[in-house]
Amino acid sequence: MAEGLRERKKRQTRQHISDVATGLFMERGFETVTIAEIAEAAEVSVNTVYNYFPTKEDLFVDREEEIVDRPSRLVRERAAGQSAARAIVEQLRQDIRERHAYVGLTEGYDRFRQVMTESPTLMARLFTIQGKAVNQLGVTLREEAAAAPEDPTPEFVAHQLVGLQNAVQRCIMRALTEGGGVDEVAEDALRKVDVMESLLSDTVLNYAVKNTP
Repeated sequence: MAEGLRERKKRQTRQHISDVATGLFMERGFETVTIAEIAEAAEVSVNTVYNYFPTKEDLFVDREEEIVDRPSRLVRERAAGQSAARAIVEQLRQDIRERHAYVGLTEGYDRFRQVMTESPTLMARLFTIQGKAVNQLGVTLREEAAAAPEDPTPEFVAHQLVGLQNAVQRCIMRALTEGGGVDEVAEDALRKVDVMESLLSDTVLNYAVKNTP
């Protein structure tokens, strides 16, 4: 269905506020910028900012829903004959090779990373997002594997797969913070993915293999 004028204006307003807020955060850090300053710079009211973003953290992580759903989406869209773990691990490798923002290797990501790591509020929100991703992936795995309601396997597999992603991302973040070059860090991250994958059990690696049509 085509986007109506009202919906387009709302989307544009939301994006404008987010862009202005991001610029201020990158310039001054997250904790020092107020909602009132964001509203003034975006030329909207404080209430308008809150209508689109209930908390200040929402302005920084305005793609939270996409990030939370991504592991589940990778599983839902996996190829026939591919397991959930293979789908997620292979995408992680591809993200690293392509220097994707999902793994913090995009050019210019260093300032974004610095703002986030310097803010206890944002780091707490990051852990919350990671927890949501685990919960959602657990639900998806249960559906994809047709697991019984009392079977804890989907949740435990979800913890391991999201945990693997998070561990690699933390290694990348730490290495870049310590001054490592992007290419060097990426190559090291690929080696770490190999090690982490080797530590997964056959049960995890072969869980929820998609049936061939």
